[in-house]
Amino acid sequence: MEQEFAPGTVVLVGGGPGDPGLMTVAGLDAIRAADVIVHDRLGALRCLDEARADAEIINVGKIPRGEFTPQEEINAILVDRARQGRRVVRLKGGDNYVFGRGGEEWLACHAAGIPVRVVPGVTSAVSVPALAGIPVTHRGLTQGFVVVSGHVPPSDPRSEVNWAALAGANLTLVVLMGVQNLPEISAELQRHGLSPDTPAAVIADGTTPGQLTIRATLASIAGEAARADIRPPAIVVIGAVAELELEA
Repeated sequence: MEQEFAPGTVVLVGGGPGDPGLMTVAGLDAIRAADVIVHDRLGALRCLDEARADAEIINVGKIPRGEFTPQEEINAILVDRARQGRRVVRLKGGDNYVFGRGGEEWLACHAAGIPVRVVPGVTSAVSVPALAGIPVTHRGLTQGFVVVSGHVPPSDPRSEVNWAALAGANLTLVVLMGVQNLPEISAELQRHGLSPDTPAAVIADGTTPGQLTIRATLASIAGEAARADIRPPAIVVIGAVAELELEA
């Protein structure tokens, strides 16, 4: 859907999981036209090479358990640059609306009277397992999938995930940002009845030349991931489809 990128507008661009070939045409067009690009640590950052030479590039990437730019500051940057009459791209990895806080950024711009539109991105929740040979749905194995955040463990008061319901849902479970808490997540699912023999996989650095896939059972996947020194970004897939290897 082609739209004019007017001065004073913010465009929320989902950059996909990392491979620049998975950036959408609309997203790349917005990057090429932008006066300002506010980007994260992950995603198709090589697409920044397509930005104009005079574009302002602002890195607001968040390092897990390390340095980060508060979301309120990111919101303020978007509003400030747009109020200067500049064309602003907010570039996120994956899709802005899948744990990307894109909704918060949209609301902040809207509250400030800033025109804002969205260019959806290819979410890592589906694309990264696919490139590891794992379809998140497959006839005869599962009729759906659930995507949840694992950035806080099940025992944390901030956790709002109903792990008991997921354990009995008979669906593929895709966990984003869950490597650090995988031991507790695995234990919690087993505690609520999910078989320890349930196939599981962890895919690290998806869509990059260093992509690595670890396959095991629910009972052993956390230990196998630790032995392989898996670190973010990584995606966990739990369910029968994790046994499949549909690679070309």
